[in-house]
Amino acid sequence: MTRAKILAARAGAAERAVRSRHLRGVWGLPGTALGAARWPVDWRGRVHLRFGYWWQAHLLDCLVDAQLRAPDEGRQRLLRRLVRGIRVRNLTGWTNEYYDDMAWLGLALHRAAGVGVGRPAAVATIADRLRGAWTDDAGGGIWWKRHDDFKNVPANGPAAILLARLAAHGGDAADLDRARSTVDWIEEHLLDPDTGLLWDGLHVGPDGSIREVEKNLYTYCQGVVLGACVEIAQAGGGAVWSDRAARIITAVDAHLAVDGVLRGHGGGDGGLFSGILARYLAQAALRLDRPETARAAELVLSSAHAAWANRTAVVAGPLFGPDWAEPAARPDATAPEGDLSVQLGAWMALEAAALLERGPAR
Repeated sequence: MTRAKILAARAGAAERAVRSRHLRGVWGLPGTALGAARWPVDWRGRVHLRFGYWWQAHLLDCLVDAQLRAPDEGRQRLLRRLVRGIRVRNLTGWTNEYYDDMAWLGLALHRAAGVGVGRPAAVATIADRLRGAWTDDAGGGIWWKRHDDFKNVPANGPAAILLARLAAHGGDAADLDRARSTVDWIEEHLLDPDTGLLWDGLHVGPDGSIREVEKNLYTYCQGVVLGACVEIAQAGGGAVWSDRAARIITAVDAHLAVDGVLRGHGGGDGGLFSGILARYLAQAALRLDRPETARAAELVLSSAHAAWANRTAVVAGPLFGPDWAEPAARPDATAPEGDLSVQLGAWMALEAAALLERGPAR
């Protein structure tokens, strides 16, 4: 079996495991599906008491990856069920209070349209919310949450990716300028000069000035800024954007990977962080003509290999840990291995590795 087929088979095994263990209908309604936040699934999971809006967006994104890898009518039906399930469980429409959540769902829905599951009105609604979240407080950027004092990379990064993609696909050309301005704001205010990485975010005072900078360094933040730089570079943004992407790749390699394996951030939301970075490292490797992108590909492949090598076997297939360099444990009531986020993070990395072997896709 060729390496490409091996990598695709591993991604397929991760997909089947998540689908079998986590997917459930929503409140008995036909034509719906969501991912239960924990496995084994208890009564809270069966009724989706915990929703995890942005986890569902990444589940949708992973299923789009799988559909691009191995098109299947059954999976396309599942994509439609998941999109409907997200809308039903969200109760109030497609949006919520968190701009990072909305950006992720907008990205996933935009990609889903490419495999025949389009919701253009939903994407338009989300994009309008993101455009309206920009203010001049702290020099620009969008908020993390409505009526909050925090502006961060996890909201601004995916928003910039979505706006750049909308412009590239025949949308408002001004969205590309918005994407550029968003990344410029991140680079001006949240760049760590010592490492070349991006800090998490900043708090804004009542007078609009910067009150405090949160200097945590997460793989998530590097991934979304890298992804935005790739999109803007591809849109003819100039060498500065590929230069920024190259700097992030080099900095990640130096500071957020051990022996070529991306570091973990535990369970909960952190379970998604390094999968997000792997996704956009793969995009950089495939779409930018820079010497640093060879290392981006190596980071993805090494991380995916480590996640697979350190899996454990449970019902329905492999179970992955939150730190891909360490053996996964069988989940108990609190172990991070039981979190949907942790399984999606590894699945993302495996799909990114499989993508590297078959060629470009967004």
